[in-house]
Amino acid sequence: MTSDETLAAEYALGLLEGEDLLAARAREVRDPAFAEEVARWQERLAPLADAIHPRMPREEVWQRIEAELASDDGSADVVSLRRSLRRWQWAGGLSAAAAVALAFLALPQLTGPGEPAPDIATAPGSDAPLLAANMPIEGTPLSLDFTYLPEKDSLLVGAVGLTADGVHDHEIWFVPEEGDLVSLGIVTPGKVVAHTVPEDVARALENGSQLVLTREPLGGKPEGVDAGPVVAEARFTTI
Repeated sequence: MTSDETLAAEYALGLLEGEDLLAARAREVRDPAFAEEVARWQERLAPLADAIHPRMPREEVWQRIEAELASDDGSADVVSLRRSLRRWQWAGGLSAAAAVALAFLALPQLTGPGEPAPDIATAPGSDAPLLAANMPIEGTPLSLDFTYLPEKDSLLVGAVGLTADGVHDHEIWFVPEEGDLVSLGIVTPGKVVAHTVPEDVARALENGSQLVLTREPLGGKPEGVDAGPVVAEARFTTI
């Protein structure tokens, strides 16, 4: 993504503050191209934001962060962190739409199994619709975020905040209208990873397509046995 696209996305997400926010507002007024880029991001994010309930970290989490910052030695890094605290608090309540956009911004750092990260610099202006889904993990405040990039047949799976238990893996499955489940890979806890989508699945993916998550032995479902119990599910939404 260009620096202008990144700035427009951050502005649309409400992540700017102080002088950066004022500068972006001024530019939105005087620069039609930048204003159009901001509007494009807002339009693509709005439907998903309406469909997902935000989840906020517990208040004691922020209190602990503030306590740690209060005991700093005045270093520049800690001062910078303190200025960003309110931004983190706001971002903590973002819906899956924001998580998807942040995945776009971080894409150069994403890794796929043996493949370079896909390039979606043109995604906001692409004619092909993007698909996204948020999958809450029952009994926890955590969730998985999925973004399907049709021009690359790539599925971004965000599992930030999840940790491995050392006993199980969790496998992602596409649920076709007919036929057997199709595996889309194993969740990598704590990371955003790009998975290649099989061609037949790519042709079938659309608004409303269903994903399920199963609990499996380490390494995923063994050959010749049924998939493990379904622990979560979600449906794609066009953005």
